[in-house]
Amino acid sequence: MTAPAATRPRIDLQQAAREHLWLHFTRMGSYEDTEIPVIVRGEGCYLEDVNGKRFLDALAGLFAVNIGYSYGEEVGQAALAQMRELPFYTNWSYAHPRAIELAAEVASLAPGDLDRVFFVSGGSEAVESAWKLARQYHTARGERRWKAVAHRLAYHGTTLGALSINGIPALRTPFEPLVPDVVHVHNTNRYHRRPDETEEEFTAFLLDDLDGAIQQAGPDTVAMVIFEPVQNAGGSFTPPEGYFRGVREICDRYGILLCADEVITGFGRLGYWFGSERYDIRPDLLTCAKGLSSAYAAIGAVVASERLVEPFLEDTRSFMHGITFGGHPVQAAIALANIEIMRRDGIVEHARENEDAFRRTLAQLLDLPIVGDLRGAGYFYALELVRDKETRTTFTEDECESLLRGFLSPRLFERGLICRADDRGDPVLQVSPPLIAGQREFDEITTILGDVLTEAWERIH
Repeated sequence: MTAPAATRPRIDLQQAAREHLWLHFTRMGSYEDTEIPVIVRGEGCYLEDVNGKRFLDALAGLFAVNIGYSYGEEVGQAALAQMRELPFYTNWSYAHPRAIELAAEVASLAPGDLDRVFFVSGGSEAVESAWKLARQYHTARGERRWKAVAHRLAYHGTTLGALSINGIPALRTPFEPLVPDVVHVHNTNRYHRRPDETEEEFTAFLLDDLDGAIQQAGPDTVAMVIFEPVQNAGGSFTPPEGYFRGVREICDRYGILLCADEVITGFGRLGYWFGSERYDIRPDLLTCAKGLSSAYAAIGAVVASERLVEPFLEDTRSFMHGITFGGHPVQAAIALANIEIMRRDGIVEHARENEDAFRRTLAQLLDLPIVGDLRGAGYFYALELVRDKETRTTFTEDECESLLRGFLSPRLFERGLICRADDRGDPVLQVSPPLIAGQREFDEITTILGDVLTEAWERIH
């Protein structure tokens, strides 16, 4: 039996971490001569490490901790009550009250006619499940469709199916061959397009590209188009006017299911319960995770329209897929508590009301010579870094290595700001704090970024 935390023998955390813990997406060798950051507590928008150093979490624990870090007691009581009542039972052929209640809550918040909820353990599993559902749905209707269409540079998860949908070559290459077949089309990044191109022209270009790609792939072989309302990887690419209306029309024309990947954008990140509402996407199915529990528990879901469920209600048919912990009663209780907190404390409304102030504050950084673009929506922004603002010239691969990982990441850590320096496309800094953040946090984020980016520019020149 594992000893309670209070009575376990104390260990050297650094030594144990080096010897036993494998960090995700991390260059483990980079900690050979430095300490591994060990976070021990959180409050509001702030974290504290084992040495007492305080950090403003301007990334919300990877776009996830929407209600911030101060609700542990309340959420923990909900978890404890569920533990006492029913610590676990599966959703394989059985139900329990919390899964039923959470499914009803999610359906009430989801856009359009999305009203059937299939629970999983996280975002990658949600995307994986959505693709499997799309494939089997078409099969149940007598069609052989298996292909998916996604955006270039888009991130959709790490399980083999979700990884195959990813549009990031560096993530895909080590694990090839992947699941067939995925077609990648132009994303909605406008920054490096022709300066005199109108929004209408850009929308037309993107829709022509999508339509052409589907025709090239064979429309009757395509099961699903999956796009994020605002694309994360590459730096918060927002859709141009009319884009998702056109995507919906193309999917309808060819009988293809449209999936909105809202693992990041769901539950308030864009100032609405779902980004699909903000951009009138009208998807056939939707994936969510992260904000569903504000990361207080590992839970995700696929939300589908009733027409997708209908073929599986006939005769002896069933969706041939399942996750042991999908709809786990304790996870579901935590997610219900999270949604209750978000409703009661007006978290989504707070994000929508403060979006303009957040953007205006960050926009001050556009005065810096190294900042070329600010893009995003809600509490989900990216600053693109450039070598030359006039020509929008970016940095070389070696310069990105030196700039982002060699200087910006450690310097921001030193200054007590957690954000993301990323060059999966062009180099960007991603800023996405908990949805409770206000002007004080906006000012602190902008001040630290301004100081550090000024230093970075001076180093380059």
